[in-house]
Amino acid sequence: MEVRQLQIFRILAEELNFTRTAERVHTVQSNVTTQIKALEEELGTPLFDRLGRRVTLTDAGRRFQPFAEQALTAMEQGQRAIQMDAEPSGPLRIGAPESVLTYRLPQVLRAYRRRFPHVELIFKPYSDMSLCAKLETGKFDMAIQMSDAKPNPTFQYVRLRTERVFLLSDASHPLAKLRVVKPADLAGQMLLLTEGGCGYREKLDHVLALQNIRPGNVTEFSSVEAIKQCVIAGMGLALLPAIVVSREVRQHQIKVLHWAGPSLDIATQVLWHKDKWVSPAMAAFQELMQEKLEDAETAGPQLAVEGSLAC
Repeated sequence: MEVRQLQIFRILAEELNFTRTAERVHTVQSNVTTQIKALEEELGTPLFDRLGRRVTLTDAGRRFQPFAEQALTAMEQGQRAIQMDAEPSGPLRIGAPESVLTYRLPQVLRAYRRRFPHVELIFKPYSDMSLCAKLETGKFDMAIQMSDAKPNPTFQYVRLRTERVFLLSDASHPLAKLRVVKPADLAGQMLLLTEGGCGYREKLDHVLALQNIRPGNVTEFSSVEAIKQCVIAGMGLALLPAIVVSREVRQHQIKVLHWAGPSLDIATQVLWHKDKWVSPAMAAFQELMQEKLEDAETAGPQLAVEGSLAC
């Protein structure tokens, strides 16, 4: 079994297309076919089904995929370990939620690229349900997560900061006129929320479930920007981190409601697999995240909300 075969298998499992795989590995399609056939012969089982122009992983291919990822990741880590004293370099794959990537990371990325220009930063979104698998298989080197829960013992983590999370509406909403908004006030209301698995969404769901409160309707979005625009349009109530809506609140496009229920604030943390070799690129990124986000927490811009201050 050759490294080249595993590399081609990895890409074909992602693309499920021989032509695109050949383009990505800079070879001809016939060579991709030859390498995959050789790998299948060595393993004694087909890894892909070829159904006309359609390519799918077989059950054996799906079982083999995480082990191929681990083998390639270990090889890449070994190569970088030999160069530990060198300047950080190579790819660094990081999973991050949209809100953190858009509103917290630009200043980190700017500083990181200036200091370590030879590192190839690759950011990818994820759902919380897929995070563990992506870290375990090496698809992510590390991930940024918004959650108050401690990760399971398989992962190491560092807490970065606490994000304020607000219940929001447009200015004309009936709840915007209340001095305080209690969980019971959400009964029958239209809610505009992030997808299931989001940490702060889960906190609100838990509060409502404990008090047996049923909202009128819940519309889920994969984009926090879409949620903001729907709130501005008066389509319902939303739950979003303060960093996401600071501009719209200042411009009086969105109203922060005076939530009187349990805190919906949530921690931001960075985590990685406990058995993963922490490369110089990973260590440098973690240190810079701590430096920049701790600065933001203590000295960053403040959002004034009806006389109170929120980070």
